Amino acid sequence: MTATENGTPAATGTDTEAGAAEAPAKARLISGPGLVVVWLYGVMSVGAVSRSIYQIATEFDRAPLPYALSAVAAVVYAFITYTLVRGGETARKAALVCCAAELAGVLIVGTWTLIEPSAFPDATVWSQYGYGYVFIPILLPLTGIWWLRANRTAQA
Repeated sequence: MTATENGTPAATGTDTEAGAAEAPAKARLISGPGLVVVWLYGVMSVGAVSRSIYQIATEFDRAPLPYALSAVAAVVYAFITYTLVRGGETARKAALVCCAAELAGVLIVGTWTLIEPSAFPDATVWSQYGYGYVFIPILLPLTGIWWLRANRTAQA
């Protein structure tokens, strides 16, 4: 049975060539230092998702702002992990924007927790610039931005 007989479109030479051109770009995002960046984002995703689900489910009324911000961090980490694994130029650009947004979030929340600690009865992932996570939350987006920009230069 051919591709057109089973209802799926047949691959054209253009599709195959585009797929072949895209494959090396996807592989580059998770090679070398990129593999470490993806691994760290994956670990932070699991940690932030686990933490926020537990805190929201068991004690959300105690500190809603920090727990909601931890959930936002979890979504950001998961999305960046997904885009880095997915690869390709569009995913690279999306990851770059998200890393910049993550860095802004860490800087804003980190500063806010230092200026007005009473607003945070419990810590977030990004509290005090990631102090509770050995400052990985402030270092990871910087590393991610560096890797994604270096990757763009290597592809050009």
